[in-house]
Amino acid sequence: MPSLTHQPSKRSPALQPLWLRITHWLNAVAILVMVMSGWRIYNASPIFDFAFPRSITLGGWLGGALQWHFAGMWLLVLNGLAYLLLNLVTGRFARRMFPVTPRGVLRDAWLALTARLSHADMSHYNQVQRAAYLFAVADLVMLVASGLVIWKSVQFPLLRELLGGYDMARRIHFYCMAVIVGFVAVHIAMVVLVPRSLLVMLLGRSTLHSAAKETRS
Repeated sequence: MPSLTHQPSKRSPALQPLWLRITHWLNAVAILVMVMSGWRIYNASPIFDFAFPRSITLGGWLGGALQWHFAGMWLLVLNGLAYLLLNLVTGRFARRMFPVTPRGVLRDAWLALTARLSHADMSHYNQVQRAAYLFAVADLVMLVASGLVIWKSVQFPLLRELLGGYDMARRIHFYCMAVIVGFVAVHIAMVVLVPRSLLVMLLGRSTLHSAAKETRS
């Protein structure tokens, strides 16, 4: 006689694990704090012939902006290291970010421009996404390195020289900031176009129904 005992359904693995979602949002907060406070710091000693509107800066005054900037810096560095280490230890970095080739990036970019790039499988990154994420990681590393030269120029003489001196480090820091702001803008645009990606990063599932089902099981 067949058993009437209810067999609990196995939980399918989340598309994005909890640790990744937490570190992702902490990185987002750190970048927001650093960019807005950095704009206020830039306004105190601009390197180009323009200033950022005070309404979109953080800190109120130079001292306050520096405090916010340092707080964001420590959050970004510590959380960023945790993000990278967990990605490497779990093997997720190798699975999700590679392979990536110029030909593959061009192919997926063309599919995206012609509205033929599939987003059905939210567990898979296309090669444009892989290249963008790898570039963002490299940009953040350069942002931190140039920031160290600006903050502690005397203590990091070799790094200062590798970046072309203090003034060049300031320019590199500004350019890297512009790149990460551009990356975030494109990232948000992609979320608007594919709203399920936001659910994945918030709940680990691509639909509210699947998230609720996993919660009940």
